[in-house]
Amino acid sequence: MKDLTCHLYDLFADLLEYPTAAALQKSGLYIQQLRETDPAAAQSFEAFQRSTQARTLEQMEELFTRVFDMQPLCYPYVGYHLFGESYKRGAFMAQLNEAYRLCGFPVEKELPDHISVVLRFLALDETKRSDDFGRALLHEGLMPALEKMTVALQKHSENPYAELATALQIWLVSTAEKELDHA
Repeated sequence: MKDLTCHLYDLFADLLEYPTAAALQKSGLYIQQLRETDPAAAQSFEAFQRSTQARTLEQMEELFTRVFDMQPLCYPYVGYHLFGESYKRGAFMAQLNEAYRLCGFPVEKELPDHISVVLRFLALDETKRSDDFGRALLHEGLMPALEKMTVALQKHSENPYAELATALQIWLVSTAEKELDHA
């Protein structure tokens, strides 16, 4: 189960970065496991998949740019949703950079609070990162930010990224509840 969880964190991270054919194809690899572990998340994820299959890669690239980059409907930055453009976001990013450095986790092309970077960090084996920091980042950072992102995305109909954010949100809540049950 732990490996599947890590793969799903990576899958969601891939899909919340600039679209590539490889990432979109990879999404089909884990759908059956997602159906078995979290049917509600799988339902939203399948809606995202259907929408991406109905579009060309170029259309997905254009949509991604419109949704997240050029006059974005939704900023893909955890710190932005938690703190806005304030010094607190800068302090949050510095804290993330320090935690990433201590774990040997490289941040290359994105800011440290980009949702895909945070998801990849959470995919790390717990022995490589502070589990307390990981739990705090998930519960006090990613989940509240994702809730705001999902609301922003859902305001625009026909947006497959709203389905992806919903699937991720449902899956994270379910994963967090399972972790609490095992604690």
